[in-house]
Amino acid sequence: MPRTIQIAAALSASPDELFDMYLDPELHAAITGAPASIGARAGAEFSAFDGGLEGKILQVVPKRLIVQSWRASHWKPKDIDSTLILTFWPEGRGARIELIHANVADHDFTGVSEGWQIYYFAPWQEYLMKRKADKKGKSKPR
Repeated sequence: MPRTIQIAAALSASPDELFDMYLDPELHAAITGAPASIGARAGAEFSAFDGGLEGKILQVVPKRLIVQSWRASHWKPKDIDSTLILTFWPEGRGARIELIHANVADHDFTGVSEGWQIYYFAPWQEYLMKRKADKKGKSKPR
């Protein structure tokens, strides 16, 4: 029986920046450390982790909402595609991404649940911190 994941993550960038980063294939790959292909319009196909994840962009509300069909390559043929909903909200000096991931294959529920933190949110925050440190280093007089 498919299950639903609902989590949120606070990151140190604006909602607009996070939205743009997720939909930019080069930045998406830089954040996750794995090849990605993604577009910023409904109908665009996407893949991440060198084909380990794939799907299609179903809806985009610029700077606020991304809806994707989503499927892991190791899911069974009888598993239905899941639906991923990402929303981007201002929070303090950064932003909060709220995630609803519906119809996740039961046999991979724990892996996908933990995977969001391990493969997306933790590396994303690390990427943002490194970017901030790099900017500080470049602005110092030499």
